[in-house]
Amino acid sequence: MQQANKMIDARQRKWMYSLLVIFILGAAFTPYQRIFLGLLLGTAFSLFMLWSLQTKITRFVNAAAKKQRSSGIGTFTRLAAAILAVAIALRFEEYFHLIGVAVGIATCYIVILIDSLIFRLKD
Repeated sequence: MQQANKMIDARQRKWMYSLLVIFILGAAFTPYQRIFLGLLLGTAFSLFMLWSLQTKITRFVNAAAKKQRSSGIGTFTRLAAAILAVAIALRFEEYFHLIGVAVGIATCYIVILIDSLIFRLKD
């Protein structure tokens, strides 16, 4: 079970890394630099949020399997990361598109959903 979870986690992080590369290329080679920088900022924070969620869920499942008490799944940490990304975008509004940051922040959840759908369709 843990091996399967590690594969899923790695696959989702690969999706995120690919999106980061696409956004870097978009910022470098298109006239929509501000939008792509916003997506890049939001997705970078989203990658942290994905890593945090995966780590906390793994700890939670392991604790539940051992019938031990576990801490939460890090909702406050992910919320604080999202607020920090928006604060950076608002502070440096000339560089980052706020809606792009918001979409970027949601990227990890979109990746989790799409990855789950693809995995279920293949299964």
